[in-house]
Amino acid sequence: MKQINSVQNQLIKSLVQLQEKARARKESGTFLIEGRREIDLAHQGGYELQTILFDPEKIDRQSLLYSAEYIEISPEVYQKLAYRDTTEGILAVAKIRKMELATMVLPENPLILIAESPEKPGNIGALLRTADAANIDAVIIANPKSDLFNPNIIRSSVGCVFTNTIATGTTSEIISFLKQRNISIFCAALQESQPYHQQDFTGPTALVVGTEATGLTTEWRNAATQNIVIPMQGVIDSMNVSVAAAILIFEGKRQRGF
Repeated sequence: MKQINSVQNQLIKSLVQLQEKARARKESGTFLIEGRREIDLAHQGGYELQTILFDPEKIDRQSLLYSAEYIEISPEVYQKLAYRDTTEGILAVAKIRKMELATMVLPENPLILIAESPEKPGNIGALLRTADAANIDAVIIANPKSDLFNPNIIRSSVGCVFTNTIATGTTSEIISFLKQRNISIFCAALQESQPYHQQDFTGPTALVVGTEATGLTTEWRNAATQNIVIPMQGVIDSMNVSVAAAILIFEGKRQRGF
């Protein structure tokens, strides 16, 4: 089995780039996963694991049953690659999966979450965790600001980036996709809106949320079947986007009897 003990090793340097730079991930078509739970979820989700790197002081090789190349690394090398302070001593290099609208498979009566231009990895991770918790049919990111294989997103989603059906596209592409499939569009917005709990989410439904700073663009609001609002009883007129999405998603699930 191959062993790497130096942080100056060229492979290790390239893996550091995968952690830090979206361009490196795009050019190589690979990304780095840290942690046993996240690697297991990626494996279960059908992601191709190319290489497993592990610290034998932290994890037993015999417990690892992935079909991949194995490389034993020293604690120093592991700490160089590790993004978190406490993990199980294992990382994986995985192949990026394309997230295209055209290849997305939906059921006949889908419940979809759409987020337009989310910027904060923590918010994206929370959205993906909520989508997984509710077991909705898909998450679509409109006009993404970063690739979904950013280590911060993998970490904040606790691996739910691998458990959800996900696609990305421009706002125009996604609106066209939804209209072609007769999926009703409910946009969370203050303008010309009605209370969310008065709407019917039992048919094919897309719930659309924007950024906390600027909300949804005019293009989304104009395309909406209905703009919806969560009535606020306090002083402020908005809440965290992942919290708002959770309220809307679970109302949709409640209406569907789940």
